Amino acid sequence: MKLTILGMAGSFPSPESPASSYLVQTTDADGRTWSLLMDLGSGALGALQREVNPFEVDAVAISHLHPDHFADLCGFYVYLKYHPVCGSERGTGRPATPVYAPAVAEQRLAEAYGLEAHESMSGQLDFHAWEPGTTTTVGPFEIEPVAVDHPIPAYGVRVTGPSSMRPGERATLAYTGDTDSCDGLVELARSVDLLLAEAAFVEGRDSVRGVHLTGLRAGEAATQAGAARLLLTHIPSWNDPEVTVAEARSSFSGPVEVVTPGASYLV
Repeated sequence: MKLTILGMAGSFPSPESPASSYLVQTTDADGRTWSLLMDLGSGALGALQREVNPFEVDAVAISHLHPDHFADLCGFYVYLKYHPVCGSERGTGRPATPVYAPAVAEQRLAEAYGLEAHESMSGQLDFHAWEPGTTTTVGPFEIEPVAVDHPIPAYGVRVTGPSSMRPGERATLAYTGDTDSCDGLVELARSVDLLLAEAAFVEGRDSVRGVHLTGLRAGEAATQAGAARLLLTHIPSWNDPEVTVAEARSSFSGPVEVVTPGASYLV
């Protein structure tokens, strides 16, 4: 599997990056490339188009319904509906793209876009509510949500698929979405090859609990869960990434780095 960082800024886009959005891709035995989009935060649709045609996204996984994680689904809907060649308004008969998300996602997105009462996005986006403990299969991917700790319903996402590092084997990456330390976080990260962890807060500065991880707490979760590698993301523009990395390295002995917009990582 290949993980590409479309956006890694926390809470809002930064001058260098859109908000949170991540593309996971792999090729099956028949040579077909599969694309799973995890979150599509503010400004991320532009970066998505550099990597893949939006019509070729096989499924979307939304961790929770704060704008920095789902707002660009509005533009994604427009692209799928009104594209002058491939859009559903052209009568192409293309099936709607599956979207796995918290239960109220369809309603929230309709409100964010401003749909009228008689309108629907069902011809473009096929919404499915997350069910913790239930694994969804999309091509060669197995996708499992795990409930985590955030002020609104939020889920981390485990994705298992063909390993790019160990041919013939499968690998697992976990994406935390937004969360603080909790039992679900350790469950999510258990024995993963790669933990993609948000770390928006800084120890000693951000004292509110139940919202975000710090680098220290992300590292602690990776250690408790036995994760092999830790990538840090969702860094607000007012944070120094080196501080976040230093915190994580104080609590996790494996490889640690802050992700870079546009960079890809093999799993």
